[in-house]
Amino acid sequence: MSLLPRTAEEFSSAEYWERFFKKRGEKAFEWYGDYNKLCGVLHKYIKVQDKVLVVGCGNSELSEQLYDVGYKHLTNIDISETVVTHMNQRNSERRPGLTFHQVDATQTPYEDASYQAALDKGTLDAMASEGEGALARNMLTEVGRVLSVGGRYVCVTLAQESVIQLAVEHFVQIGWAVRLHCLQEENRTEEDSFALPVFVLVCTKFRQPMPMAILEICLGEDGAPVRHTQVSELLSAVREHQAYSVLRKRLRTSTDASANLSLTLCHAKTGLPRYTLTVQDCPPGAKVPRSNQFAIFIVPQGSETAWLYSSSEGRKQLAASANFRRLVIVAMHRNQEYTDMQAVQSELSPLVMDLAPPGMPTNQQVPFLSVGGDLGWREEVSKGVSQLSGEYCVENVKGEDGELYRRLVFLSNAALVQSECRLVSSNTAASHKKRNKKKAKATAAPGTSSTSLSVDSGFLCCMHHEVMVAGLAMLGVGKPQNKDVPVSVLLVGLGGGGLPQFLRDFVPHVTVEVVELDPSVLEVAKKWFGFQPDDRLTVTIGDGLDRICALEKEGGHLFDAIMFDVDNKDSTLGMSCPPAAFVETPILQKLCNLLTPRGLFMLNLACRDSALRKSVLERVSGVFSTILSRKIEEEINEVLLCSRGEKETPDTAGIPPSLCQAANTLQGALCSNRTEPSRGPRIDIAEMLKDLKVV
Repeated sequence: MSLLPRTAEEFSSAEYWERFFKKRGEKAFEWYGDYNKLCGVLHKYIKVQDKVLVVGCGNSELSEQLYDVGYKHLTNIDISETVVTHMNQRNSERRPGLTFHQVDATQTPYEDASYQAALDKGTLDAMASEGEGALARNMLTEVGRVLSVGGRYVCVTLAQESVIQLAVEHFVQIGWAVRLHCLQEENRTEEDSFALPVFVLVCTKFRQPMPMAILEICLGEDGAPVRHTQVSELLSAVREHQAYSVLRKRLRTSTDASANLSLTLCHAKTGLPRYTLTVQDCPPGAKVPRSNQFAIFIVPQGSETAWLYSSSEGRKQLAASANFRRLVIVAMHRNQEYTDMQAVQSELSPLVMDLAPPGMPTNQQVPFLSVGGDLGWREEVSKGVSQLSGEYCVENVKGEDGELYRRLVFLSNAALVQSECRLVSSNTAASHKKRNKKKAKATAAPGTSSTSLSVDSGFLCCMHHEVMVAGLAMLGVGKPQNKDVPVSVLLVGLGGGGLPQFLRDFVPHVTVEVVELDPSVLEVAKKWFGFQPDDRLTVTIGDGLDRICALEKEGGHLFDAIMFDVDNKDSTLGMSCPPAAFVETPILQKLCNLLTPRGLFMLNLACRDSALRKSVLERVSGVFSTILSRKIEEEINEVLLCSRGEKETPDTAGIPPSLCQAANTLQGALCSNRTEPSRGPRIDIAEMLKDLKVV
């Protein structure tokens, strides 16, 4: 199976190419390669007996080299009298049959259909910048006139986007077939950040124009053609090859522990992502054994969203633990099949050597590392489309603790797990204990059928959910004086329904109203996450802000806890939870008005932007006098517990003195209130509250 690299860098900006051509300077033709580099693809499309028009021959040696290997029917033209005179003099004795003529390539004296091939090395690139491309279009029109049916225009180009777009659109419009070969540099060692691949554009003339565009790109001279249906798709593929070439040159000539360089390898036939590779270099001064130059780490399937593999800090920690000069971290994609570790190694081995650190010996062994020696396990159980959030999938995965988990993932942000629950075998539910998800090793695919699995409702996969539950201790839930006091909760954001169902099943005398914007999420929660609403757990479909405004306007309904656990669909902001509108002062004031005197507002806040976080905290503190924060380990999330209670003094430790006892009381209340003897709440309330800080 062959793979194509895909990167996100753009090569369509005029500024980039302006810098490139300035740096290229007088060494123009050296960038296009000599006969040895081009001969494979030239011989493939130009026969020795063909009459060949060499357009804009310049002082390149290519025509001389072709002549020497048997191409005796070459007509070389150039607009420069100086070049033509020089080339004729240079070849008059050694190559008497090789002639050069001063001819304008846009107006040649040759008859229609008189050549079988036209060869262009860099001329299109030079002409396309003149007159907004008009000169280049005239040249291409003239080439089309002098070529016979079946004739080919073979153009060696650096594929600047405006140039290649001009040529491809020209030939597609007149019904020719278009194919591009990307010739990667193999052995260049000079320090040069502009080490771009050379492309060979091959356009074939037909007797009748093709009814549908034929657009293909090949890697190397013999690579299998990948067909595209739109010119934009072909241009995108060109940019990806160019970006990969620059990335490869950068990795071969330098190391950078802070770079976070990554690329995606796609299936050559389907174009679907198959592997994502992230390069992590060791920091300067690190003591790395001389033999530990380079290693590949295979992330188990289903674990790619874990902090250790998905965050910059986690990858640095992983690399430090592996202790190699360069570690390439490989994540496998869903909807792809992987036979076993040996097959993955065989598939990646010829490709990852492009990413080796500079100076690594050619005979250096490159180890493949993994967790437990296998690929992990993932099973897609459902997929669908939400009108609000797009495509989604529900999948079962085996965690690194050996347990089974079910996840909801929206494919618009496939690196983020929207919801997660733990699965247990229906007949062995009583035997499951809470385990550390980071210490145990993963095993192979489970023997238990998915149909015999059920959701462990007593286990919360997300720590921020556990903190929210633990925050109820501040309400005095479980205390003897509150034995029969009802607890009313408003939760904005359903997800898989694990948090509200836990509250309903284990918190005494609780009623929960959930507000969820997306009806598809509710259906997924019911079908795949064991969510079962009832008279104590209701769901309102609609906008959370609208519901809050309506509740305040109606009056008469107060809540002991209002919880925000809703993500932000706008990825351009530095805050992924919640949407910015949810923490504007007017909404915060409405929330305050909807709380009972003892009530708490609980906010899952995920904010990478420190200035934005500060702004949010200022707004929240402007409404709520007391704010406690609990950071979530190895995540950017924190849970804010906000109340209207008396403001803590700056010199206090920040935690109410009775909170430890309240945590123990709530713990006991949760355990005594379970509805199923075999399934208890697996949560440590005191642990969740011990690191609270006053904001």
